[in-house]
Amino acid sequence: MSLVVRRRIRRGAEAQYEARLSEASAQLARLPGHIGTGILRPPPGEAGVYTMIARFDSFASAAAWELSPERALWLEHIGPLVDEHVSFEKQPGLEFWFTPAAAPTLRQPPRWKMTLLTIGVLYPVSLSVTLLLAPHLLSWPLPLRALAQSLVIVPAMTYAFMPLATRAAARWLRP
Repeated sequence: MSLVVRRRIRRGAEAQYEARLSEASAQLARLPGHIGTGILRPPPGEAGVYTMIARFDSFASAAAWELSPERALWLEHIGPLVDEHVSFEKQPGLEFWFTPAAAPTLRQPPRWKMTLLTIGVLYPVSLSVTLLLAPHLLSWPLPLRALAQSLVIVPAMTYAFMPLATRAAARWLRP
């Protein structure tokens, strides 16, 4: 789960906003379930839009940050520094499989590359799990069989296979 927030900073307030960003990053780093933070800055010498991307391991962890008194106080502090709140997005998609945890800027590869790599990894994992579990689950109703397979496939993809695949395909994903 990623929270993506874009704000237009007032001219001359960039240094103060940068200091507040550091505070927010430190607060986020202490939160359970926080995976990483990325900051996309406007080009040097230009006032403009800053993008902050905070990644969490679950919706609950993201919600804990959104509802926290620390975030409320931080928002209060940045209020005078911000011209405009440009956008706020929650990205629950599979994009997290393609963003290295330590990435300074959380750029995503083209969606077509993410799709191809996901299919290329998901197909053999799904087929293997189906072949391994099918003999044991034949008597189960189809919805329960699908649930059992998903409970094996999704964690395997998230914690084992996609991290390996994205590292192996890093040069292709981001040439």
